[in-house]
Amino acid sequence: MEMLSRSRYIRISPQKLRLVCNLVVGKPVGQALSILEFTPKKGARFVAKTLLAAVANARDQQNVDEDKLYVKRAIADAGPTWKRSLPRAHMHATPILKRTSHLTVVVDERAA
Repeated sequence: MEMLSRSRYIRISPQKLRLVCNLVVGKPVGQALSILEFTPKKGARFVAKTLLAAVANARDQQNVDEDKLYVKRAIADAGPTWKRSLPRAHMHATPILKRTSHLTVVVDERAA
C-alpha cells in the first residue's frame, strides 16, 4: 500500500534536487530523515518536508505503522522555467533561466 506526496513549483533546479533524492531512496523513513537532517544542501529541506507529508498521508489514510515505512521512490521532475534577462554591453541581453521542480516522494510498507 504505497502512499505519495507531491510538492510542486519548488524554486530549485531538478538536477540539484535529484542529488538529494538519490540519498534516501530505499532507506527506512527514520534513517532517511536523519540523512536529510545532516545533508548541507538546500534540496534536503524540500525532500524532508515532502517525505514527512507522505508519512502523514500513509498514517492518516491507510493506518500503517510508521516504523515499517521506507522510501520507495523520490522523483524530481522539471517544472516551468522562469525566463529573465540581464542587460549587457552594446544593447545585448543575456538570458537567465530560473528553473523550478516538481517533487514526488512515494513511501511503502516493507514486508515483514
